[in-house]
Amino acid sequence: MASLPLGPNHLPENDEGEGGTVKIVPPHPSKMETEKEISAAVVEGNDQVTGHIISTTIGGKNGEPKQTISYMAERVVGTGSFGIVFQAKCLETGETVAIKKVLQDRRYKNRELQLMRSMDHPNVVTLKHCFFSTTSRNELFLNLVMEYVPETVYRVLKHYSNVNQRMPLIYVKLYTYQIFRGLAYIHSVHGVSHRDVKPQNLLVDPLTHKVKLCDFGSAKVLVKGEANISYICSRYYRAPELIFGATEYTTSIDIWSAGCVLAELLLGQPLFPGESAVDQLVEIIKVLGTPTREEIRCMNPNYTEFRFPQIKAHPWHKVFHKRMPPEAIDLASRLLQYSPGIRCTALEACSHPFFDELREPNARLPNGRPLPPLFNFKQELSGDSPELINRLIPEHVRRQLGLSFVHPTGT
Repeated sequence: MASLPLGPNHLPENDEGEGGTVKIVPPHPSKMETEKEISAAVVEGNDQVTGHIISTTIGGKNGEPKQTISYMAERVVGTGSFGIVFQAKCLETGETVAIKKVLQDRRYKNRELQLMRSMDHPNVVTLKHCFFSTTSRNELFLNLVMEYVPETVYRVLKHYSNVNQRMPLIYVKLYTYQIFRGLAYIHSVHGVSHRDVKPQNLLVDPLTHKVKLCDFGSAKVLVKGEANISYICSRYYRAPELIFGATEYTTSIDIWSAGCVLAELLLGQPLFPGESAVDQLVEIIKVLGTPTREEIRCMNPNYTEFRFPQIKAHPWHKVFHKRMPPEAIDLASRLLQYSPGIRCTALEACSHPFFDELREPNARLPNGRPLPPLFNFKQELSGDSPELINRLIPEHVRRQLGLSFVHPTGT
């Protein structure tokens, strides 16, 4: 999970009916402990979380019966200035969930909660429900209960690095395709920019190889003409317009980040490992060359400093190893462009020839199991060209659906 400062991006609300009584019970409560003290121990995010039981009431709206759900906290899976994320088991159903506990400012609504409530896509982590809890110091915490996915792209990459191997190309294709499919959904259906796409925020199910975007703590609906903060996104994956201080950027900042993730999966290490914001720009210039005045204007028209050493672009085919498929290099070059408007969209990325192997009728995972579902673009494709639609949805899928031609509003 991202470690981000709390501020206006973490915008609380009194949740209508979902947050009930919260009771946190220790594994072996002593008479000396009070409920409030136990609650504080959980929210402070130390190892005392393990073994505690959190009970909350859900339902009770529109004549629905109220229902108590209890979670046994099992282990901490992420900590940071945002709060804490822990794995928990629902005692009523046996289901494993992830609970993200964030400190709430009572004056604001929580933006992450608002956004996650509206999301419904196979490549976006699912919010199951939420509830509030308080501590003895009267701090308010929001608990987001989400589906649990056991791995991240970051840990999968680390595994291959530890055994001195590159990630098999089929997984590179499968993971990056699903990243772009998730981004196509949040960008085109909701107008939302994730603003922190990185391997740590991409969940992977090691059995099915489904990939899901997670951690919407930095995400925001971008409105044309409205200013946004430029100090956003983790450094290695930060688009150059953000480094140039742009405040009126677009969802193409996520496309840059996803391009950095693709390059990292292909290389086995980050493409732009800057040690500071300035050094980040140096790392980018080493590969893309010095941006032209026009490219700087496209990134941030208000930027007036033009003192850059003139460095030529490093050819993309030399950035990657000799046996790299040309389609992979071509896709990386279309994503990692200085000018935000020139970067391909998430849907265009999904239709790129690099992913043609996934569209083959007999495509399978290396273990012989079928690929996860990849071709339902019903929500994203309103008004797109028939050519793009036909590139996105393979012929055998169209035949299965009985479609000789896919209408822009089709699946």
